[in-house]
Amino acid sequence: MAQRQKPELLIPAGSLEVLKTAVIFGADAVYIGGEAFGLRAKAKNFSPEEMAEGIAFAHARGVKVYVTANILAHNSDLEEAGAYFQELRDMKPERCDALIISDPGMFALAREVWPEAEIHISTQANNTNYRTYLFWQRLGAKRVVAARELSLEEIRQIRKAIPEDMEIECFVHGSMCISYSGRCLLSNYFTGRDANQGSCTHPCRWKYAVVEETRPGEYMPVYENERGTFLFNSRDLCMVEHIPELAEAGIDSLKVEGRMKTALYAAAVTRTYRRAIDDYFTSEDLYRGHMNWYREEIAKCTYRQYSTGFFFGKPDEKNQIYDNSTYVNEYVYLGTVEEVQAGRVRIRQRNKFYAGEEIEVMRPNGENGAACVKAMYNEAGEAIESCPHAGQTVWLELSCQAQVFDLLRKKA
Repeated sequence: MAQRQKPELLIPAGSLEVLKTAVIFGADAVYIGGEAFGLRAKAKNFSPEEMAEGIAFAHARGVKVYVTANILAHNSDLEEAGAYFQELRDMKPERCDALIISDPGMFALAREVWPEAEIHISTQANNTNYRTYLFWQRLGAKRVVAARELSLEEIRQIRKAIPEDMEIECFVHGSMCISYSGRCLLSNYFTGRDANQGSCTHPCRWKYAVVEETRPGEYMPVYENERGTFLFNSRDLCMVEHIPELAEAGIDSLKVEGRMKTALYAAAVTRTYRRAIDDYFTSEDLYRGHMNWYREEIAKCTYRQYSTGFFFGKPDEKNQIYDNSTYVNEYVYLGTVEEVQAGRVRIRQRNKFYAGEEIEVMRPNGENGAACVKAMYNEAGEAIESCPHAGQTVWLELSCQAQVFDLLRKKA
């Protein structure tokens, strides 16, 4: 094993609920977006009040919070962006730990408004070589997120060529984008919604007609068609079986994709990678011995089949999914325990379920408890048979104990 420090586990959060889940289930850091300037405009994102609450919650538990401002800005964005950086600088009682930026103009603006801010350079900046890392370091960046097109060997070469205190962050889990470092023009072209400003419509997941040759050397344009194929639809990335290789390459932060995902996704991925990292840095034999558990638990997330992306060489046709664009979804998220009182637990329902059903209690410590929903009550304390309304508050009597922050799920 390399003698480097244990890498950070960095988890996405699109809402306050997901942030708290990631923190409790083992994240070292979370990254979030405000209401503007991040690349996930369709995520719930954080109001200033929610951001302040989330940062305080994370810091109280020793977890860092990074805020995305990684759009490719237009002239019309800059004045408001300056005000946004000022708002982040003046946030009380605590500030975020770093800004994630890709645009050089946004970088310069952040440095002017908040000179002491730690800045991480987003993968959107196409960071594919060690001179790029050195360039950003000279400008004051602390960390650079590697382009997803890099192999582990290329990352090792970067690690050797940059100062020891310059940090490398890499995506290790989640959806893969068909475009170079995620800088896609298809969404803007097809729908007028700019992926580089946070409004991607994910045309890589659409079904396209098969390209046909009309005359020698001439082809019909590619377009969406019910008889077509999902020619851009990549498998998801999963590196939980390769923690040793990631650590030995000198990566400082292992990043998970998914600010649009649920608390169940955050809990399952965080808990699995947390245990895998900790096991490996305890002993490689322990890590190898728990491999089946990692595989089983990571398969309980929503995913589009898994691959290792570019880490071990360039992907081929086996890394694409041509027959559908749907997720594998083995478990349904029911809710998170918010309160325990007199033998009952309170949750806000996320999906419908019934009294009498068999469910699973997912605990932060890695345990899963089988439970029967013995009884269900509404807010007025009246017994009910099911909870059909999204966001409905219900009290449950379960056949096993549950604690605050435990997640409830059931097989799909």
